[in-house]
Amino acid sequence: MNADLHPDIAFLAPILGTWKGAGRGDYPTIDGFDYLEEITFSTVGKPFVAYTQRTRSAATGLPMHAETGYLRPCGGDGVEFVVVQPTGVVEIHEGSFVDGRLSLATVQVASTATAKPVEAVARTMHFSENECRYTLDMAAVGQPMGFHLEASLERVAA
Repeated sequence: MNADLHPDIAFLAPILGTWKGAGRGDYPTIDGFDYLEEITFSTVGKPFVAYTQRTRSAATGLPMHAETGYLRPCGGDGVEFVVVQPTGVVEIHEGSFVDGRLSLATVQVASTATAKPVEAVARTMHFSENECRYTLDMAAVGQPMGFHLEASLERVAA
C-alpha cells in the first residue's frame, strides 16, 4: 500500500494516479465537441484525495476546461466531492465508491455573479485496473438534467 495513503481513504486506492484519454461532449445549447483529457487523483497522507482535471480540444490542442477539488470520505463507502472551476462554479457532491464505481450527485452548486447558471451535476466514474470511463450529466442554463460529457481514460501513472 502507498505509504502516503491515509487509512480513512484506503478504499479509494483504485482511483489514485494519472489518467489520460479522450472524450466527447454535447449539450442542447452548444455544438458537440471532442476533447483530450488528463485527470489526476493524488494524496499526501491526509484523509482526502486531491483532484485535478484539464481538457484540450482534440481538433486544435487548445485548452478547453479545467477544474480542481477534493474527494473526502464520509463514513462507510460514502464520499464528498468539492469541485472548483475557473468559470466561477463550485460543485458540492455526495455519493459513494463501491466496486470500482464512483457515483456522485450535487447537493449544492454555487456560482459567482458572472458564471453561467448550473443547477445540478451528476458524475459516474467506473474504474478498473487501468481504465476509467465516466459520464457527466448536467442541468444548466435553463436546460433539464441531461447528457453533457463521456470519456474513456487509461492510467498512465500510479
